[in-house]
Amino acid sequence: MPRITVLDKADLPPALGPLWDRMTTYGDFADQAGVMAHRPPIFEHTWRLLTSLADEAVLPKRYLELCIVTVSLINKCHYCVAHHAPKLAVAGISEAGAQTLLDYATHPELDDVDKLVVEYAIAVTNDWNRTRDEIFTRLHAHFTQAQIVEMTWRTALCGAFNRFNDILQLDAGQSADAQAAAE
Repeated sequence: MPRITVLDKADLPPALGPLWDRMTTYGDFADQAGVMAHRPPIFEHTWRLLTSLADEAVLPKRYLELCIVTVSLINKCHYCVAHHAPKLAVAGISEAGAQTLLDYATHPELDDVDKLVVEYAIAVTNDWNRTRDEIFTRLHAHFTQAQIVEMTWRTALCGAFNRFNDILQLDAGQSADAQAAAE
């Protein structure tokens, strides 16, 4: 049970109602958004950012979800793994494959670019202050600078979400199935 009451759309200022509706198209995150709704600026800026990034889709969804699930596995955030692993299933990575992303070097479901993305998500999460230029040389071979910036930001932001979700005990049991997660 969450440590903070989960609010809903009716609890937000009316001007934020349309953003709540947009948030629901992002995935099954009403409980997380409902907790954020206690502070409308947090709700507004977080969900405006996430829905805007989703609208632009600069970074392919597969790579975004590889980053999110990787950092969530490292941080043992069951909420984020439960909500994002189904999105990886839609992108062609099995549920078992999603659970073993940290073994990326020999992962049979990952190609070389996928492995690079997972390696980078691990670096952003664990080794941000010791990461060498060599990984950026490899990243630049496959990604634009805008994509690298988004990959970095979304991985780091997910680490913050991991902490937010876990400390407030948001329930991972309400995750959507793979088809709903893809929408």
